[in-house]
Amino acid sequence: MLNIAIFGAPGVGKGTQSAFIEKKYNLIHISTGDILREEISKGTELGMLAKSFMDKGQLIPDDVIINILEKIVDKNLKSEGILYDGFPRTVKQAEALDVMFEKKGIKLDSFLCLTADHDTLVARLLNRAKDSGRSDDADVNVIENRIKVYNESTLPVADYYKKQNKCVEINGIGKIEDIFAKICTEIDKVK
Repeated sequence: MLNIAIFGAPGVGKGTQSAFIEKKYNLIHISTGDILREEISKGTELGMLAKSFMDKGQLIPDDVIINILEKIVDKNLKSEGILYDGFPRTVKQAEALDVMFEKKGIKLDSFLCLTADHDTLVARLLNRAKDSGRSDDADVNVIENRIKVYNESTLPVADYYKKQNKCVEINGIGKIEDIFAKICTEIDKVK
């Protein structure tokens, strides 16, 4: 079972690249953000809790995310693999993921870290807000807070996986096809 995480700041292109990775490698795509947005659209208790954090540009509590993720992983243990889009977002989540994987006899094969400069991220998010209507992408103050939270709470996850020799940095600026080709090269090394 192939387990790949795609990682990077808001607006770096994780969702775009995930769609290509999912199709090419026949992986189950888990986007915690998409799962939470679906819960919000359904008006569930989890959705309303998530919205209260997302509207401020804050991360959802680790225990909530881990619980959701483990249920999905359990349903897909016989698949060819799973692509974790935007997860883990904290070192605590990464440690919990390692523990969960160890219990299930699987491992994270690669941690793909997409990178882009600050101005590119802000511009992409503002453009995405126009297309998607996502409230967390429309307000520059919320965007700046999301990037700040990413830099403070999420970016250390890359260091966590660098120590395990699993983190691969890929420039997220350029033609989508060229970025995808670089990603495929890295996935093929661990496949």
